[in-house]
Amino acid sequence: MRLRTLLPLAATLLAAPAAADPVVVELFTSQGCSSCPPADEMLGQLAQHEDVIALSLHVDYWDWIGWADTFAAPEFTARQRAYATAAKSEVVYTPQFVVGGRDSLAGAKGLQLSELIAAHRDANGDVLRIASTGTGRQVMADATVLDAPARLMLVTVLPEAEVRILHGENAGRDVTYHNVVRAWQDLAQWSGEDLTLDLPDMPDGLVHFVLAQAMPDGLPGPILGAVRVD
Repeated sequence: MRLRTLLPLAATLLAAPAAADPVVVELFTSQGCSSCPPADEMLGQLAQHEDVIALSLHVDYWDWIGWADTFAAPEFTARQRAYATAAKSEVVYTPQFVVGGRDSLAGAKGLQLSELIAAHRDANGDVLRIASTGTGRQVMADATVLDAPARLMLVTVLPEAEVRILHGENAGRDVTYHNVVRAWQDLAQWSGEDLTLDLPDMPDGLVHFVLAQAMPDGLPGPILGAVRVD
């Protein structure tokens, strides 16, 4: 059963041409959720593809059942709930994927997820780029017409970590997590003009991504561009 879930995802993505800006896939997950490990493994597959930026955001609302997630943060729970509000819903799930800031999918459904990624990949433009200077790295945003105010955001991730879970629904399991978000920082408001920003140095062992996301009515909307800071 697990192979039938994961293989359609891998086959579809391996056959895909390179996109302009990668498709951002956020996974809201928890170490205390017994349904999450297949989705965590799926995100690990996605993290290997250059045309996808795969992000693992650990929520804290499962902590009460006996295991406090070591990567959870209330701001990630708030982000997931903000997506629900934007979709006029009061329901959140774990695991839950959000693709491109617009489409959500509950559960580890490889074929449906690959179809969403393909649709977003085909629609993506070339919005963000990274450049080196004598003093560090910069992100450059190309001018575009925006339907709503947008933010440029710096996302800091831990590329991989294995966690032994001692209590709760996953007690006794060793689970490997990929691209675990450790910090999410606003860089600037963006109204669609050409823009260049200096970026902070990356901490050792961590990786940076920059996202441009529309924020209609202050809620997370479509992700307009994304880039890895190498």
